[in-house]
Amino acid sequence: MNNAQASAGAATYDERIRLIFCLFTACIMAAVLAAFAPAILQDPDSWWQVKVGLDFLANRTFPTVDPYSYTFAGQPWIAKEWLGQVLLALAYRAGGWNGVVTLIIATISLTVFLIGWFLSRWLKPILATMLAFVAMALITPIFTGRPHIFTFPIIVIWTATLFRAAREERAPPWWLLVLVVLWANLHATFTLSFVIAAFAGLDLLTRTGLSKPALVAKWIAFGLLCPLVSLIHPYGVQAILATFAVAYGNEAVSLIAEWRPFNAQDLVVQEVAMLVGLFGLLVSRLRIGWAKALFIVFTLHAFLAHIRFMYLFFLLVPLVVAVEVAQQYPSLSATAWLAEKRDGLEQFFARRFYAICGATAVLLIGAVAVFGSVYQVAPSPKTSASGALAFAESHHLSGNVLNSYNFGGTLIFHGIKTYIDGRTDQLFLGGFTKTDDETGHSNGRPLLEAQLKKYAIGWALLAADDNRIPFLDQLGWKRAYSDDYAVIYLPGA
Repeated sequence: MNNAQASAGAATYDERIRLIFCLFTACIMAAVLAAFAPAILQDPDSWWQVKVGLDFLANRTFPTVDPYSYTFAGQPWIAKEWLGQVLLALAYRAGGWNGVVTLIIATISLTVFLIGWFLSRWLKPILATMLAFVAMALITPIFTGRPHIFTFPIIVIWTATLFRAAREERAPPWWLLVLVVLWANLHATFTLSFVIAAFAGLDLLTRTGLSKPALVAKWIAFGLLCPLVSLIHPYGVQAILATFAVAYGNEAVSLIAEWRPFNAQDLVVQEVAMLVGLFGLLVSRLRIGWAKALFIVFTLHAFLAHIRFMYLFFLLVPLVVAVEVAQQYPSLSATAWLAEKRDGLEQFFARRFYAICGATAVLLIGAVAVFGSVYQVAPSPKTSASGALAFAESHHLSGNVLNSYNFGGTLIFHGIKTYIDGRTDQLFLGGFTKTDDETGHSNGRPLLEAQLKKYAIGWALLAADDNRIPFLDQLGWKRAYSDDYAVIYLPGA
């Protein structure tokens, strides 16, 4: 065997070990998430996201007006995240809510695998996979049954590949444009791809300046193609316009929890992680270019401005700075690991790579089958209102319903037109959401009375802690049903 063959064999051997580390980390993440599976279905929007996908599979049409509410019926509305909704619907068809949870867990576990793989290019595998697991653990508050989860693997591949190309002073791989098309049809955050590409391009400029005009031209062409290929979407430019409309803010943004700014009292663990990172940056010798520093500032700003973007900071920053960590702390680097003699456990993994992968696949399939047969996951009772809806059906309640925001999703899923629901990126604007919020304030009774008359509301489905309940009592409405999570009110005689 010549030196080239020996070197290739060693590289394959080491890559197998890296893969096994990443695979085990992903499996551990899957096991942890499975133990807390119901938490994935806490978000009220999971209901209507699945329903939109189911309706598309049934009708094969892309909606252009709102079919789900009576307050904004017929108003312009597009299912801009249709592909993510279809994936959720297919999972629901295959296994009910267990299928949805399984798909979400699989996607998150894939993301952990990818982060570990990219980090282990620069850092020791054990350190890389630990960082990947911790990074994902820090963003568990946004693990929900919604399409944004499907963009996590894409954004990891996108960021790691572009910044590596910039570092190696290469043109960005053109195949990445396929990811933009996929991203654009999965979720509205696809415009982040333009921003990340711009930061990677700036990183290239910090290295080359204008000394390589042909290379810079390729990056500019790539950047211009990103928004162009994102138009490969059933709604074309409407998807971008709808995304920017939310980005610039609307009346609902400040009222929805995930759009609110960072609050240290609610996210103590995330605050500690940020402070530890800042402390480490201040006391270490880590030096990064100004383009990467700007990127870190951008991701931190996005997180502090809207907690839904916490994943930008915790997932992407390690991917971007890992190479500098490896360079300035060689003992932590993959190079140092490669120079070490493989221990017995690593040799065992490498020699039995295919057997381990096969056994893992069989184990995962078996775990999914057992999970589906012995444990049935259901959405949170705080969003399902199952008892109240059963009462409404058995008593043939009809007419327009006044519903709490968190019950909008379950109403859509069960075919009942909503007063308000989670589609406030496009609907319930023009003062409607603001008025709805004010009806629950201390002076909200006149506003509530006006809404009841304006929309000819025939019954009310409210959360048990809804602030409007005392006003309905004062207006003579009668409580027809109540449980720990929901109440139903009917007009007085």
